[in-house]
Amino acid sequence: MTGRDNLRVALVHDWLTGMRGGEKVLDALCEMFPAAPLYTLVRVPGSVSARIEARPIHTSFVQHLPRPASFYRHYLPLYPLAVELWDFSSYDLVISSSHCAVKSVKVPQRTVHVCYCHSPMRYAWDQFEPYFGPAQIGELKSRLMRPIMREMARWDRLTASRVDRFLANSQYVAGRIGRYYNREASVVYPPVNTQFFRPDRTAPEGFALVVSALVPYKRIEVAIDACARANVPLKIAGDGPERSALERYARGRAEFLGRLSDDEIRTLYRRAAVVLLPGEEDFGIVPLEAQACGRPVVALGRGGALETVRHGETGLLVHELLGRRREEDARHARRRWHRLVTRVEDQFLGAAARR
Repeated sequence: MTGRDNLRVALVHDWLTGMRGGEKVLDALCEMFPAAPLYTLVRVPGSVSARIEARPIHTSFVQHLPRPASFYRHYLPLYPLAVELWDFSSYDLVISSSHCAVKSVKVPQRTVHVCYCHSPMRYAWDQFEPYFGPAQIGELKSRLMRPIMREMARWDRLTASRVDRFLANSQYVAGRIGRYYNREASVVYPPVNTQFFRPDRTAPEGFALVVSALVPYKRIEVAIDACARANVPLKIAGDGPERSALERYARGRAEFLGRLSDDEIRTLYRRAAVVLLPGEEDFGIVPLEAQACGRPVVALGRGGALETVRHGETGLLVHELLGRRREEDARHARRRWHRLVTRVEDQFLGAAARR
């Protein structure tokens, strides 16, 4: 029996509502610690992998509030209380997989707390406008949320001392941990299953692909506009709270496929002409999965994409900031994406056809 087998380990994850990049990291942690119970704020049964679902899962009181599957983001101000009510006194090691609140769990002094940080709390630090700006929730609600998020940021910073060791999913996130928490973090890149995501003989078709959670900071509307200008069909795989708004915005200019299985996603990667990443990612597993399937990526040249896409080799990077509030910035961004999406056909797909 190894030392790991003797450890009493608990895993903690913000919420279980879909199988995205953070949940793939959690799945790998579940494989490493098969006997570890899992604590989470909210759970939607059947929304994550069988390996995650198979273990004992402990939810918070938020699970018992009205419609948690739909409103869990609305309950954000309750999360500091919820994560502090859990009792970890029976564990030697607590591993939190956090992009929101669970990095702030309280553990006894003898218990080691390692946090795998996907991102400091975006809404509180640098993503207030995309989530809680007037365009998203209205002027009055936005004004009410601003002091709440300031307090959340203060709590998030003060509770960073509850973590014994930070791990970050990218150099970019490690820098944010240093900036917001004044803590060092070791970079451990997320796992990507390159045995599963791999090329085959499928010929690329003439459509662009977005694989993403449909949330504000992903900037899906930029991809919709760019593909419309370039006259390139766009397929969007994924789900999220912004889906209805994006479907209205698209007005038939994109095909929304919803939540798909890994097998279906792999097939789409192989069929796509190009995979688009229009938002600033903390790391971003999608570019690596797409490139592992032999498809080029057009990505915003900020954040984690700088660590996953080689400009001119495995894809193209956009280096301009994609403005959100100024109409002229949005127009410039759309023109830039139009040129890049068109260039992909010449630089990558044309070269592939000639080989």
